[in-house]
Amino acid sequence: MIVESSLTETRRIVRAARQQGRSVGCVPTMGALHKGHVSLIENARKDCDFIVATIFINPTQFGPNEDFTRYPRTLDADLELCRAAGADLIFTPPVSAMYAESAQTIVRVTRMAQVLEGAHRPGHFDGVSTVVTKLFNVTEPDRAYFGQKDFQQQLIIRQMVLDLDEPVEIITCPTIREADGLAMSSRNRFLSVDERQRASQLFHTLKLAESLAAESTLTPPEIAQQMTNHLKSVNGIDVQYAVIADSATLECLAERSDFAVALVAAKVGSTRLIDNQILRFR
Repeated sequence: MIVESSLTETRRIVRAARQQGRSVGCVPTMGALHKGHVSLIENARKDCDFIVATIFINPTQFGPNEDFTRYPRTLDADLELCRAAGADLIFTPPVSAMYAESAQTIVRVTRMAQVLEGAHRPGHFDGVSTVVTKLFNVTEPDRAYFGQKDFQQQLIIRQMVLDLDEPVEIITCPTIREADGLAMSSRNRFLSVDERQRASQLFHTLKLAESLAAESTLTPPEIAQQMTNHLKSVNGIDVQYAVIADSATLECLAERSDFAVALVAAKVGSTRLIDNQILRFR
């Protein structure tokens, strides 16, 4: 496994692999890797011949009151996980290489990036779409792998790739969960023992929505209200949203649909968590 921080050298290595007829898979990460990230690399390994994982804590997707400086930095452990999962190249650029002081360009997806996470974290998705575009420009992948846990993010990246005619296929992989259902996240390590127990209620809320969609005649707004009520009944959880939206556009649904996703965001203590579940109405 090669670890490289230079954009130029990374491009050279990837292009050499492509000249050998090898397909390229890319797994963009911000480090602090866990089993969810490992599953992305393993899925890429099944599909592609040469796997690039990127580890870059992107400052432009953090808001002024968010946890950029607090975000965990565990590079040595991350590299071991990447090696075990079968990555061929790890791209670990410094901030100065990704963002020159003279930089003036951002990549912005509009409507889809203004709701849900976009409404609660203004500018967040500008940072995401800009850095992912830059990472794709360096690694030139055939396929790129993202987790379903960040449902809105993978939709926005799909839209960006479509709009910019980028020659990369976006693959969304299932959310990897703890035994009690909590979606694996780099931020879970910030939870206290009590908060960790409460955090599992996000998953239980999504399972409630799944059950109501399949077994009742409630409308999406009625189910969303049940989700909100359930989360608010748990001490120590600050609900930011609990909605049922179209799984392609993220527009909130008024009527039952074959294309629905339940999405939740909440603060458990000081740690903000998100999760989602595809719904099947009866």
